[in-house]
Amino acid sequence: MTFQTAPLTPAVKWLLIINVAIWFIFQVIMEGFLRVPFSSIFGLYPGKVLFDFQIWQLFTYMFLHSLQVTHILFNMLMLWFFGAELEQRWGTKFFLIYYFVSGIGAAILYCLGVWGYALATGSQTGLIVPVIGASGAIFGLLLAQGILFGERIVYFFMLFPMKTRYFVALMGLVQLASMMTSSVSGGEVAYLAHLGGIVSGYICLKFKGWFDRNEWKKKSKNKGRNLRLVVDNEKSDKPPKYWN
Repeated sequence: MTFQTAPLTPAVKWLLIINVAIWFIFQVIMEGFLRVPFSSIFGLYPGKVLFDFQIWQLFTYMFLHSLQVTHILFNMLMLWFFGAELEQRWGTKFFLIYYFVSGIGAAILYCLGVWGYALATGSQTGLIVPVIGASGAIFGLLLAQGILFGERIVYFFMLFPMKTRYFVALMGLVQLASMMTSSVSGGEVAYLAHLGGIVSGYICLKFKGWFDRNEWKKKSKNKGRNLRLVVDNEKSDKPPKYWN
């Protein structure tokens, strides 16, 4: 697949720096060589979140990745490809809100999903297997690309041209099919978290649309109230003046 990429924007740049720094310093060096159990504290363990109330994991898991360099490399490239243009479009403030809503929402839905799966099947595996990575937030960015730039043509596997909206729909279906053919916890890949990022991003965008429409209505009403007709009696041959 190919996407148009924007220059590094402020939030995307700092997210890249923070993710890479945490991965290299705390995971590769401290955890990999010094055996400090960093990921067991800050990775997403659904059981610990639900029953031990370690709710910080809903946030911190996004900044951790596996020791395989391809994991963080792929996620950071996707953050740049999808995120920079969105930050230019929205501004830094809403971009960060959307990014973290997608990531945290993905974690919440994942925890609830594996809990429900455990209650239905009796399998506790999903509750004790950790989830790490920014993929939930990345899939939220992917959804936004499909909504805002849906008519743009991308090349899937560098060969097959398709509109971005169809590519996003295809990726969502792939995640759903992959989850259904494995399990809710998804084995080594948390497909449910990916779908959770898409769902959370969609809810965030719907809320933003509702908020923007209400703000526009308020501004329109205020402008209407401030509109005044002033009649100049001394120069009645001239048209009336409107003051805003």
